[in-house]
Amino acid sequence: MPKENKLNQKNSLNKFFKLDEYGTTVKTEIIAGMTTFVASVYILAVVPGMLSDAGMPQSSALAAVIISTAFSTILMGLYANFPVVVAPGLGLSAFFAYTICGSMGLNWQTALGAVFISGIVFMILTVTKVRQLIIDSVPECLKISIGVGIGLFIAFIGFKNAGVIIADPSNFVGLGDLKSPGVALFLFGLILSSLLFAKQIKGGLLIGILVTTVIGMFIGITKLPTGFGDLFSIVPPIPEDTFAKLNIKEAFQYGIFAVIFTITIVDMFDNIGTLIGVSRKAKLIGKDGKIKNLDKALISDSVATTVGAVLGTSTVTTYIESATGVSEGGRTGLTAVTTGVLYLITLFFAPLFLLIPTQATAPVLVIVGILMLSDVTMIKFTDFTEALPAFLTILLMPLTFSIAQGIAFGFISYAVIKLITGKGKEVHPVMYILAVCFIIHFLV
Repeated sequence: MPKENKLNQKNSLNKFFKLDEYGTTVKTEIIAGMTTFVASVYILAVVPGMLSDAGMPQSSALAAVIISTAFSTILMGLYANFPVVVAPGLGLSAFFAYTICGSMGLNWQTALGAVFISGIVFMILTVTKVRQLIIDSVPECLKISIGVGIGLFIAFIGFKNAGVIIADPSNFVGLGDLKSPGVALFLFGLILSSLLFAKQIKGGLLIGILVTTVIGMFIGITKLPTGFGDLFSIVPPIPEDTFAKLNIKEAFQYGIFAVIFTITIVDMFDNIGTLIGVSRKAKLIGKDGKIKNLDKALISDSVATTVGAVLGTSTVTTYIESATGVSEGGRTGLTAVTTGVLYLITLFFAPLFLLIPTQATAPVLVIVGILMLSDVTMIKFTDFTEALPAFLTILLMPLTFSIAQGIAFGFISYAVIKLITGKGKEVHPVMYILAVCFIIHFLV
């Protein structure tokens, strides 16, 4: 390409993404995007497995996850000019697979209908500013507890999928056979991934997954590739078995207030928490304390959720791994666009991701759970009116195998204990409304 064309291209990117204004360059943004991709691509080995547990065909689920991640991330970059990767969330995927399609008994088509409706709700709540009102109404202890509880739930799923924790008729749960090849492989993967992560090696979680998978091939946990076609596909897969298979009508007929509400609450706090963290690191928070382009970021998330549901994925959200790209200097949407394009390229390597066993992805769930647990120190356990709802939220998510139930008990207990201890004025009126809605849900 002639130097003049390259210069014009750089100037166009500079103008569109406001690179000079944010104090960055095209080269820095592209490197940051590549860094974010390497740090987050492990989700392609984890999320499709969860969706498969919900009954979705894994090949189509993988293609849907890749395409929705690429679309959502590029949209976030182009519309909101924000340097984050957007993909189906781990906690939200767990809620989709193990609560909606698990304990609640809905099929995945109906669950996708619920996700689609929630995307529309997100959009309405964002445009009308109600989304911000709900976020402001929830006390800090519950915002923190939701993240911590999801972390425990995800870690629990990791141990369960690996066979470390099994069902026990006498004790409800028990310890699995640690001498079995599958559990041994998981323990190896957990040690290796933890070591790589602790050493802050870029792409450490992905390396851990791939090494564990290779060992799994040699001990018979997963199959060895028999040819080039098991690793690379000249014709990329499409989500033919999940595309437009959502059942919106059945979702409405089921009466899914609790489902949509829980998706909304979890996604809001997941998104806001990540956006605040990444924005602070990237210095994108203005002097007034507000995040630049926050409304556009939330609208992008809403649109991406509806598109993801049509493709065949659980609710999308921003990933904290975006902070790795920011650490490399990423400040604008060009970082996100770079990451999204790289995700599109992985479509050609879809067969490789289908070879990865659950024993290789389970360690990542445990490690992510540990990271999400760290915020528990921010809860004021010295104040029992906050300790009780926080405790119930955190504990009941893994014990009931439901994120929704944990949130419900947390919201109800917070409103009740504050009211009966004479601290009712500390509770936002919206919290009382939400608590009543959850009580009605339990009684109906």
